[in-house]
Amino acid sequence: MNTILTGDRPTGKLHLGHYVGSLKTRKEMQDDPNNNLFVMIADIQALTDNAKTPEKVSSNVLEVALDYLAVGLDPKKSTLFIQSQIPELSELTMYYLNLVSVGRVRRNPTVKSEIEQKSFGEGVPTGFFIYPVSQAADITAFKANLVPVGEDQKPMVEQTQEIVHSFNSTYQKVLVEPKGVIPDKGLGRLPGIDGNGKMSKSLNNGIYLADSKDIVDKKIMSMYTDPNHIHVQDPGKVEGNMVFTYLDVFAQDKAYVQELKEQYQKGGLGDVKIKRYLIDVLDEVLTPIRARRQELAQDPQYVMDLLKDGSLAAEKIAAQTLDEVKTAMGINYFH
Repeated sequence: MNTILTGDRPTGKLHLGHYVGSLKTRKEMQDDPNNNLFVMIADIQALTDNAKTPEKVSSNVLEVALDYLAVGLDPKKSTLFIQSQIPELSELTMYYLNLVSVGRVRRNPTVKSEIEQKSFGEGVPTGFFIYPVSQAADITAFKANLVPVGEDQKPMVEQTQEIVHSFNSTYQKVLVEPKGVIPDKGLGRLPGIDGNGKMSKSLNNGIYLADSKDIVDKKIMSMYTDPNHIHVQDPGKVEGNMVFTYLDVFAQDKAYVQELKEQYQKGGLGDVKIKRYLIDVLDEVLTPIRARRQELAQDPQYVMDLLKDGSLAAEKIAAQTLDEVKTAMGINYFH
């Protein structure tokens, strides 16, 4: 039996990049009876760099939950919970911090690059600086042996492995060492509709699961293709052309996509035609998700109640792990 922990920071609604990179895989993992899936809305982690605008985080907890349920995550099969509602995670973080040096956290490549991206300099919040240790608490609290991560998050899992090893050898063998599950090459990241790196909230280049059909259609029609493909008869480039990148990911009829590519490269195929085909392809993917999301959004209290139930279930498990950790450390005084 595998125990899997995964989740998202609630700083905005989820987009197609999340769907391709993680949501679809989570649904498959959840549906495998050999897996016990925990899905966390990581609001504490989101607050590490949004502490002065907490409403940006709190207002998106429901949005992320709606996206989870809309793509088919099922509270009967998975445990969906909110990080801040599990106080045991913060206590575990505190104990683990004593096993990690400042130098080690500073060397974490993911932390280093994110501090640079966000231009924190010396002003980096301490909570943000130590969030890999907080992630170790999240993973170990549920004794997860598998953690699905993108290539850029591998150092986070390595940090958790080191903490587990340090704890188990210093005290007693209580914690489970997790393994990172990396997506197959090319499947982990979907570029933005503008062709810019990855799809992201900050670049405003995403197609969101909550977008209406009209908005999706407009976004597809504005998609980056080949800037030199001005007339229909001009030969066009397929590489770096976002319409073909998305068709490769989402279109079921691979042979037809190959035909379109060949025609486009020869000349005689306009951008509007391939964009219209992508509209149809994405419509098939997004229509059921959108309908389910709209239906659930009518009853936000129902969704929050599901999260409350999931958080209570998750807390019981985290409390058990914390109890074992404190016993191993010799600080369970009133046990």
